[in-house]
Amino acid sequence: MHLAPALTFPSAGLLIFLAAAAAGLAQPDPDSGWVDLTAGGLEQGWRQLGGAAEYALDGDTIVGTAVIETPNSFLATTEEYGDFALQLEFKVDEGLNAGIQIRSHSDPDYWNGVVHGYQVEIDPSERAWSAGIYDEARRGWLFPLTLNPAASQAFRQGDWNHVYIEAIGSEIRTWLNNVPATFLIDEMTPRGFIALQVHSVGPDQGGLQVRYRNVLLRTEDLTPSGRSFPYVVDTRPNQLSEAEAALGWELLFDGESTEAWRGAHREDFPATGWAVRERELTVLASEPGGPRGGGIVTRETFSAFELQLEFRMTEGANSGIKYLVTEGYDSAPGTAVAFEYQILDDSRHPDAEAGLNGNRTLASLYDLLPATKQFRFVHGPDRYNHARIVVRADGTVEHWLNHQLVLAFDRNSAELDEAIALSKFAGRDGFGKWPEGRILLQDHGDEVAFRSIKVRRLDGAE
Repeated sequence: MHLAPALTFPSAGLLIFLAAAAAGLAQPDPDSGWVDLTAGGLEQGWRQLGGAAEYALDGDTIVGTAVIETPNSFLATTEEYGDFALQLEFKVDEGLNAGIQIRSHSDPDYWNGVVHGYQVEIDPSERAWSAGIYDEARRGWLFPLTLNPAASQAFRQGDWNHVYIEAIGSEIRTWLNNVPATFLIDEMTPRGFIALQVHSVGPDQGGLQVRYRNVLLRTEDLTPSGRSFPYVVDTRPNQLSEAEAALGWELLFDGESTEAWRGAHREDFPATGWAVRERELTVLASEPGGPRGGGIVTRETFSAFELQLEFRMTEGANSGIKYLVTEGYDSAPGTAVAFEYQILDDSRHPDAEAGLNGNRTLASLYDLLPATKQFRFVHGPDRYNHARIVVRADGTVEHWLNHQLVLAFDRNSAELDEAIALSKFAGRDGFGKWPEGRILLQDHGDEVAFRSIKVRRLDGAE
C-alpha cells in the first residue's frame, strides 16, 4: 500500500520520555506533570462498568481477566478529562481483544448505560490494528490501521507494548511503541472518562488476560508532539485542516460554493437537477424519463491523484463517481464514459445482481471489477459512507470504502483488458487508457448527497 508523505508537528520535548517508555517506565517525577492513575489502587478513582470481567491489581499491574457470557467490561476513571496526554503499557493474550477508552461516557438514556466513545484499540489478531481508533457503541471504525500499516507492524505479540495518546482540542493522535499510528480530527465528544477494556469472549476464551501498567496522565502544558503521520482522518464536514493542507489536500466543495464544478459538456453549473442544501452537494431525484441536470465534472483535470468524499444514499439509489473523464470520448451530453466507482444501495437496487460476479455493487469498478465484500463496512441509506479513490502514475488504482481497501487493479493489466472485453464497454477503442481527465459526480435519477470532497495530486513516488 502506498501512503501519503509524512506530516511533522512541532516538538514538545517528549521524545526522550517516550523512548524510555518503550522499554518500561520508572515512577514519574512529581514535577513532570505526569500522574500515576493507579497510585491509589483500584478502589480510588476507578469504577467498573458494563460486564463482569475480573480486574485486579498485581503489584503495579492491572490484570483484566475475561469472563464468558458477559458483555464488554470497562474499568473506568470516576473523573472526566478533556485535553490530556495518556500513556501506558499493555500485554495481551493471543485471542483476546481489548482497548483503552478515552473521552467516553455511560449514560442511562443511551442504550441503558452502555459505554460509548473513542477507543484506542488493542488487537493481537492477524489484523493488528492496535492503536487504531474505534468509536465504541456509536459509529464504528474511525481510523483503522489499514491507513497506516507501518504502525500495525509495531505491535509485539506476547510482550509489553507502549501506547501514547494525545487528545488536544478536536485532534487525537496515537503512537504504538513510539511509531506514529493515528491522527484523527473529530468534534463529537470533547470530554469524558478513561477506561481499560476487557472485551466480551466466546465460550473457549474465558480466562484470557490483558495487563496494563504505568498508566500515566498529563493534563497541563500540552502541545502536539514532534512526530510525523502518514495520513489524517478529519470527520468535520467540508473542512480542510492544516494537517491535510500540509499533505497536499484541497477542497473541491466547502459546503457552499460550486465554483470547482460545471455540468458535463457545458461551461456552467446546471440550473436544475442539483442543489446545495444543508451544506451538501445533492443530485436530486427525477421522474423516469424526465429531465435531469446531468453529471457534473471538475473544472480541473487530474492524472495521478487521490480523491476522498462522503456520500449519503437514499433508499434504492444508484449513482457513481467517475474519474479520468474525457468528455469528448464517446459520450452524450450530460454523461461520460469512464471508470466509475459505483454508488449503489445493494440491498434494494436490482443492478447489484446484474453484470458479472458482483461488479456493479457498491465501491466496485462499475461493470468491470467487483469490490470485495470481505472487508467492507457499509452504512445503509441516509447515513454517510466514505469513498476514497487513488490513481497512481504507474497505472495502479485503488477503491476504498469507509477506510477499507476493497479493490486494487492495474490499468495496464491483462486482467482489466479481459474485464473490458466482457463488459458494456467492449469495442470502445482506448477505453481506460486516458492519461488524465476530470472527476464526475453522476446524475442517475436518484437522490444522493455529497460532502467533504477533497483531492490531492500525486507525483510518481506515491
